[in-house]
Amino acid sequence: MPFPDFADPSVWISLLTLSFLEIVLGVDNIIFISIVSNKLPESQQPKARSLGLLLAMVFRILLLLTITWIIKLTNPVFTIPFIEENGAPIGISWKDIILLLGGIFLIAKSTLEIHHKLEKSATPKNKVVYTAFSAVILQIVLVDAVFSFDSILTAIGLVDNVIIMIIAVIISMLVMIAFAGAISAFINRNPTLQMLALAFLIVIGIMLIAQGFHQQISKSYIYTAMAFSLFVELLNMRLRRNVEKVQLNTGESEDEK
Repeated sequence: MPFPDFADPSVWISLLTLSFLEIVLGVDNIIFISIVSNKLPESQQPKARSLGLLLAMVFRILLLLTITWIIKLTNPVFTIPFIEENGAPIGISWKDIILLLGGIFLIAKSTLEIHHKLEKSATPKNKVVYTAFSAVILQIVLVDAVFSFDSILTAIGLVDNVIIMIIAVIISMLVMIAFAGAISAFINRNPTLQMLALAFLIVIGIMLIAQGFHQQISKSYIYTAMAFSLFVELLNMRLRRNVEKVQLNTGESEDEK
């Protein structure tokens, strides 16, 4: 494991590029952690977010130290005769199986969360049901494991030096830990954003399943759609606030009369 020469500008370019990509790839992870940790008492939520991301960092570093094993995971385990790729049956590897299971988990979990939020109005306001801390951490670790494989394979494709990969993972995780609380609070304050985030987690789940069957979907399309939808939702939030202010001022004027 050769130590990188930090006097070489290309090393810094590789490190910054990979760190940036790791942060971008971790956005959907933060969204999931924010929604799942919201099921805990407010005092435990920061601890769950930080612990979940720290476990993800440890898991990714361990994966980077076993790159040879990860590469072997891309070797086909079996083939599916009725699905072809380049005129031949596609081979399904352990990596594909992990992506398929992760996609199914994300779709199922997000769908259940949407159903839970739609039915939440039927629950008395004074009755708050919390999820066990260990159950939340387990869900975070499972999703982190799926996203870790995608993240690590991206790192392997961009950088050759394992130490640079590890430093980039640590930097990206520290950035995500720093901003996870703010993102979580922002999402939790706006129920419509929660629904939007859950909808995109379903889209990401579908993308993972497609990747498991070797159907490549450009992530730039998904992230562009997410950014545009978020922009539209922010405009809607601004519009709702303006309408509420007008209604409040109108009500005050009528009271004065």
